[in-house]
Amino acid sequence: MLKIVSFLPAATQMIYDMGLDHMLYGITFECPEPALSQKPKVVRCVLEDNHLSSTEIDTIFSAAKASGKSLYYVDEDLLQQIEPDIIFTQDVCEVCQIDTACTAAAIARLKKQPQLIALTPQTLQDVYQTAITIATAIGKEEKAYQYLAQLQQTTNHILDKLRQHQMPLKTVALLEWIQPIYNCGHWIPYQIAMAGGIDMLSHPGGDSIVTPWSKIVRYNPEIIIIAPCGFSIHHAKEEIHLLTQFPEWNGLKAVQNRQVYLADFDLFTQPSAGTLVNGIALLAALFHPQLFQIPASLQHKYLQLHPQTFAYATP
Repeated sequence: MLKIVSFLPAATQMIYDMGLDHMLYGITFECPEPALSQKPKVVRCVLEDNHLSSTEIDTIFSAAKASGKSLYYVDEDLLQQIEPDIIFTQDVCEVCQIDTACTAAAIARLKKQPQLIALTPQTLQDVYQTAITIATAIGKEEKAYQYLAQLQQTTNHILDKLRQHQMPLKTVALLEWIQPIYNCGHWIPYQIAMAGGIDMLSHPGGDSIVTPWSKIVRYNPEIIIIAPCGFSIHHAKEEIHLLTQFPEWNGLKAVQNRQVYLADFDLFTQPSAGTLVNGIALLAALFHPQLFQIPASLQHKYLQLHPQTFAYATP
């Protein structure tokens, strides 16, 4: 049986979702449960277990990038013991996860050279294709098609209902980072579109970029979703003051209509097919509550921000 190691949380999630976790022998420190409690951590980070603000994280990663250093490292002794046949890695973002170049350097010293497969999705369709890539590499291609067929039932239901009721698109701003503010990119604009919204500040199929606050004020969207990469809603909640302190905050349409939400990062910036479809389901219910209900399994994945008092309402 093949031995698989995942250097990417999204790949780990999909391997579990497709019922292929018995072939998984190593993961990263950021992989989701139950993998963290079941599999050895091969990839670590010097910032692991530190509770840092978005400003601190941005400063540290910017300095590391400028110096050409990586904050991630591989437990080469453990990897040598595992002797994997395949390692899944990524080249989408060198900040969020260990990249292929760093991985290649680590495996160069291994006695047994594994196959290195980089997963580099840019769009939502690309993310779906990564599930097929993973399953095909493992020799279980049919698992991917079964997995994706189930997810397509959810998205088809949402799209059919939106078309049936001819729902107008909601104007949305989804923020991937708070300080500095980043718009959303890659597959997230497609998620928003499938949920019945449009983000005019987004970068479909490309990197998210620093976005001036003045641009958000001019755009004045109906709905604001705040989902910083790597942050839970509770972590993001600690930093909302960085947005609410702007003098224009109370005047925003989204704030006045109580349409500002915090959401867990994995629904958007973790590109596993299942979590992104969950993100679409959540967005559809937030955008069009008259048509959709938030699934019980996602009730704990978001918080609504109240205006003026900045108090938080749990669903």
